[in-house]
Amino acid sequence: MIRAIYPGSFDPVTLGHLDIIRRASKTVNELIVGVLNNGGKTPLFSIDERVEMLREVTADIPNVKIMSFSGLLVDFARHTDSTLVVRGLRAISDFDYELQMAQTNRKMNPHVDTMFLATSLEYAYLSSTTVKEVAYFDGDIHEFVPEPVVEKVREKMKAAKNK
Repeated sequence: MIRAIYPGSFDPVTLGHLDIIRRASKTVNELIVGVLNNGGKTPLFSIDERVEMLREVTADIPNVKIMSFSGLLVDFARHTDSTLVVRGLRAISDFDYELQMAQTNRKMNPHVDTMFLATSLEYAYLSSTTVKEVAYFDGDIHEFVPEPVVEKVREKMKAAKNK
């Protein structure tokens, strides 16, 4: 059985993330979407909100499981008995960073490999940061995030502006 992890912040989950999740889920027996609780960043959504959004938008994919984690990815892989990490690549600059991380992870745990999926062209420009910037200025994000996420982002941005 192949169990893989697709790690990320998912703040918020985008259509690009969902595309990678759907494609990766077809290549493994179980895909764990690992939502990183990164103490070094101040996310728009709490870890619980991000987990819940991902559960909602992946409910139709039976072999996908959503879990939060903090710390090293290799420790999370060991904890979940995962042997594969899935990473999406949008550009050459992503590859440089992701290759370094894959090699570091492999050095720390030789039982964990990394599989890179090229982002679908229609999402190559897309990032959670872009979504937040567009939403902050009241732009339309319907083509960037799954429908259930649109209003959640708008509400968070409205609250952020009112602070």
